[in-house]
Amino acid sequence: MNEQKTFLVFGGTGQTGRHFVRLALQQGHAVRVLARTPSKLAMEHEDLQVVPGSITSELDLDALLTGTDAVVAMLGDVAAQRERQVNTEFVRALVPAMRRQGVRRFLYQAGGLSAAPGKRLAPALRLVRSTIARGYIGQHEDNEAVMRYLDEEARDIEWMVHRAGIGSDGPSKGELYRSPSAISIGTFVDCAAYNLRTVQDERAVHTCDPSTYRRPSGDRDRA
Repeated sequence: MNEQKTFLVFGGTGQTGRHFVRLALQQGHAVRVLARTPSKLAMEHEDLQVVPGSITSELDLDALLTGTDAVVAMLGDVAAQRERQVNTEFVRALVPAMRRQGVRRFLYQAGGLSAAPGKRLAPALRLVRSTIARGYIGQHEDNEAVMRYLDEEARDIEWMVHRAGIGSDGPSKGELYRSPSAISIGTFVDCAAYNLRTVQDERAVHTCDPSTYRRPSGDRDRA
């Protein structure tokens, strides 16, 4: 997928999203962003289209998807997700619209403390989730519901989930690689670069993997 693509981005004004939009444009892609507050994106480009709106408002998803090649969602609202599973509600509406418009590729960014379907977190991650990250339990559960829906009801879609460990908005610490188990605390820009590579990687389809700065031994082709 080296030719220009058009990405529909949800969460493009967030800390990872802004880097994703910038990197995609720098690489020659076109980007359409849904933004509750468009001014937060603070960039202009001939291949950038910003559409006002939010995932919790009435949306014409078919119109947003028209002419796009892939969807990237980097969404998180801790307060809203304490009350209800807003991301799951949104993805359940998005996927049928993708089918109608013939858009097959979808990357969803979850947190590293959200367990993949049918799997348990490592003991150390379970401890962090139940203590330091206890206030984010609604977010973890929402992400897990999204992953279950994709795994059980949307395998006709070329989805992939990045269970990201995001720590800071500092400079790049290197390149992140997909791993079935290892997870690193990445910067926002490194997670964005990983998302951009991964959404274009056929090998990542139907995976819910974390990412690590250490390239997995014996798997030189992993993203």
